[in-house]
Amino acid sequence: MKKALITGANKGIGFEAARQLLQKGFYVYLGSRNLESGLQAVDKLKSEGLSNAEAIQMDVASDESVKEARLAIGSKTDVLDVLINNAGITGVKLQEDGNFIPQTATDTSVDIFKEVYETNVYGVIRVTQAFLDLLKKSDEPRIVMVSSSQGSITLHSDPSYKYYNHKGAVYLSSKSALNMYTVNLAYELGDTNFKINAVSPGFTKTDLNYNRGTGTVEDAGKRIVKYALIGNDGVTGKFFCEETNPETGEIPW
Repeated sequence: MKKALITGANKGIGFEAARQLLQKGFYVYLGSRNLESGLQAVDKLKSEGLSNAEAIQMDVASDESVKEARLAIGSKTDVLDVLINNAGITGVKLQEDGNFIPQTATDTSVDIFKEVYETNVYGVIRVTQAFLDLLKKSDEPRIVMVSSSQGSITLHSDPSYKYYNHKGAVYLSSKSALNMYTVNLAYELGDTNFKINAVSPGFTKTDLNYNRGTGTVEDAGKRIVKYALIGNDGVTGKFFCEETNPETGEIPW
């Protein structure tokens, strides 16, 4: 039985990706910053007849938490086949009237940049590096970086891009940094069976965007799982967003 780890899997897109992998016969470790939330997510999956799920306490912004999660999973399995780096935050705050406080390049505090990068960039790096040894033991290791089309520098410099006016200096740049890490990681592991791709699930209705998204978690989950299951003849080091490019999915960095 293949095994997968998904960070931030107690709700939203991560939870849905876990559900879909379980339906395909995987054993899934649900990383959750709050263990109780993770246990509740596992109970929900088991109520649906999906029993091969296990909650793992993991705060991707904490070196110690990730190390403990690695030890916990390593005591249960010698091999990890799929890592989905899903955990992420926007750092966006709301005004009293419910509107977003803009993340401007001119005024946003460095502290907010640090907070978001700690999860969206450094968190991905520390989790990936911690579990790389288990992934290397898989015949078909897969890493999916849950990114965003908002991290595409090419698209966001094009006034015709539909989200061009939705600038957010913190979140957007964190995903751009994640994308570059993806390119480097895929390059370094290019002569192996690793397939490492960045996937934007699209503007999905979740707590991340205060449920203002237009897409469903079911569609978002499918887009992520697709690249978690990609064959050895598949691509690596690419960036996909089927919402932006329904034909081939690939979008510019």
